[in-house]
Amino acid sequence: MPEPYYPLIVRPRFIVNARKFWRQCHLLLALGLGLVFALIGLTGSLSVYREELDSLFNPQLRIDIPRDGAPLPLDKILASLRTAHPDRHGAWTLEMPLAPDRPLTAWFDKPKESVDAFYAPLMVSINPYTGAVLDSRLWGQTFATWLLDLHAQLQLDAAGRNAMAILGSLLMLSTVSGLYLWWPGWRNLAGAFRVRRDGSLIGLIFDLHRWLGLAAAGFLLLLAFTGLHLAYPPLLESLTSAEGMGHGDAGPNVRSTAVPNDRPVSVGEAILVARGPFPSSEVRRVTTPAGELGVYRVNLRQRDEINQHHPFTTVWVDRWSGQIRDVRNPHRFSMGQTFTVWLWPLHTGEAVGGGGRFLWFCAGLTPTLLFVSGLLHWLYRHGWIADRQVDWAALADRTRRKTAGSARRIGAAWAALRPRIQTWSGNAAREILNRLRH
Repeated sequence: MPEPYYPLIVRPRFIVNARKFWRQCHLLLALGLGLVFALIGLTGSLSVYREELDSLFNPQLRIDIPRDGAPLPLDKILASLRTAHPDRHGAWTLEMPLAPDRPLTAWFDKPKESVDAFYAPLMVSINPYTGAVLDSRLWGQTFATWLLDLHAQLQLDAAGRNAMAILGSLLMLSTVSGLYLWWPGWRNLAGAFRVRRDGSLIGLIFDLHRWLGLAAAGFLLLLAFTGLHLAYPPLLESLTSAEGMGHGDAGPNVRSTAVPNDRPVSVGEAILVARGPFPSSEVRRVTTPAGELGVYRVNLRQRDEINQHHPFTTVWVDRWSGQIRDVRNPHRFSMGQTFTVWLWPLHTGEAVGGGGRFLWFCAGLTPTLLFVSGLLHWLYRHGWIADRQVDWAALADRTRRKTAGSARRIGAAWAALRPRIQTWSGNAAREILNRLRH
């Protein structure tokens, strides 16, 4: 009887195929959380233009710029604010507008109307040229702020923040698994960029899914990483030794050491003192003192800071003596602290200017497009929907014909309306010239 042969190396049956594992991981995340990722992305895209949306839905906030274009001193604006809200005792934060046609915003952290809420400060919009109070609203009661709360915490307060941190980690995992599934190897890399031309609609949708996922992977990883640490800041702050330097943190608790007197420092004087160490800086926020031990906190923006709304150049000025009590200069931050304060502008697109905001807006739309295209492919593979053959040549020819017909109709309409427009514009120009002469 022959002796049985036992191989030296036996492949255990419990070894999991890596590609199969990542495919299941990607599929479970897409089917289970794809709709949530899409919702977070859509709300984030709209929140990029939060101030523009607020102005669109609230026409009373639009400001006519006067001819001289000079805003009122902040002391007069503060006096007007306290006249409109005489019962608000505590610190006010005056936020300067980023554009000359936008209102100045005064923030009151804990109004009595929402003292028990997770985060619902009072927002008072003020005309910086007249000092008139345009509107007083609570955070979360406007469309723009409600939308931002939905994006940042799913309208679930502190529990929503923790959930967003977990979702940020899972979105990074989903993106990495998608990249792994896309990678064809060095030999087949050229074929991975091809788009099918066999007329299959589902095939084209899946190719676009792979293309879009590859193009947006870097943005999604950046947004998910920064969103994770914005939702749960202690994680990164403890690693970088940047405690108390997260977005929205007020910094150290600085107190006055001078003797109270009958000549406290005004807002204008506090700004003048604060700009002494930073003469070329721009004033972004001023927080008034609260109580006898309170001090002015002046947030300045230096030219090379990427934070637009919340710069970290801060000077604390004593309200009684006018002396500088503390200074925070981002140029002296460590690498870890600098990285921590960059999270917010990297997440919102402020770091790359106005064009960057539009790029971030487009990046926020990609989770929705990826979810829809991936879901259609999954439904097709399981027999829930059927594929369609599309004659792309005929479709392109039909599109060209419709475009040409629309162009002819627009040309005919322009030819008919052009004499009337010329007559109207000529009469309007003559009337304007006559008024100018008078």
